[in-house]
Amino acid sequence: MAQVFDRSSNALARMSLALTGLIVIALGVALNELQRSPWVTRQGQRPDQPIPFSHKHHVEGLGLQCQYCHTQVEKAAYAGIPPTKTCINCHSQIWTNADYLEPVRESWATGASIQWIRVHDLPDYVYFNHDIHVNKGIGCASCHGRVDEMPLMYQENTLQMEWCLNCHRNPAVNLRPTSEIYNMAWAGPSSSKPVWCASTGQGGPTAGAVTCTTDDPTKASPELAMMQNPTAVPSERNSSAGYGQSGTQMQPHAATGEGQTVSDVPSGIVMPASYQKFTRQDDLGKYLMAQYHIRSANELSSCETCHR
Repeated sequence: MAQVFDRSSNALARMSLALTGLIVIALGVALNELQRSPWVTRQGQRPDQPIPFSHKHHVEGLGLQCQYCHTQVEKAAYAGIPPTKTCINCHSQIWTNADYLEPVRESWATGASIQWIRVHDLPDYVYFNHDIHVNKGIGCASCHGRVDEMPLMYQENTLQMEWCLNCHRNPAVNLRPTSEIYNMAWAGPSSSKPVWCASTGQGGPTAGAVTCTTDDPTKASPELAMMQNPTAVPSERNSSAGYGQSGTQMQPHAATGEGQTVSDVPSGIVMPASYQKFTRQDDLGKYLMAQYHIRSANELSSCETCHR
């Protein structure tokens, strides 16, 4: 019986199988890259807003603080979009006839909200609590980028799950003192710009349990003493046994024995007893992780922590 297929068909069949495998692999790689591309994540994209609001002008140029507009940033799960009244506070006095501010004036006159387009928009199944990240030492720029350098707001990072997990697997690289949360130019400690931190002795898994400074506390300047305890009033008495540098009497912290408190302050404000010097971000981050009681990704007990 004559053969239906020529001998060359064997080679053709093997080539077809190999080509099919390559196509499947290429398709998988393409889909993987597609779901990480800006077309899907919207990373780097600047949506057309009803008003071309410039963070660079307002933050870097005018020196406005983040909290002036985003009033809930430290107290709620959402940073919040400022109401029209926040804009009118200034623009009822300046640039009152600017054409591009007409939506602001119309919103103020009618009471209708300005229809801003959300830039950082997480999926509905993701639960992100804004205030816990801010109060645990994650700065604005860590997630949103250098907003003070953005004429028009855009999404700096992918906001995908792997991006979140990369931070939660090693939070130390992104942690900073809470006093530096709104410092967009924060670059971490270095040998030329060290950071000193100490426990306040207050205890508890809150950022208030730590105080940090970029001024050398060993110099014990009166300014630093007042920063640590703004209610203490310097006196003309010299520092002696039982008295601090500012001349205010100090006593050991009653609960822990750590730090010092001002004896005549009813609230018992704590003065740190000793500071640790940090010149590397990794060391500072690990210290803050312990003080802030931050859990790593492996320590999270439930998926519902992030997913609802």
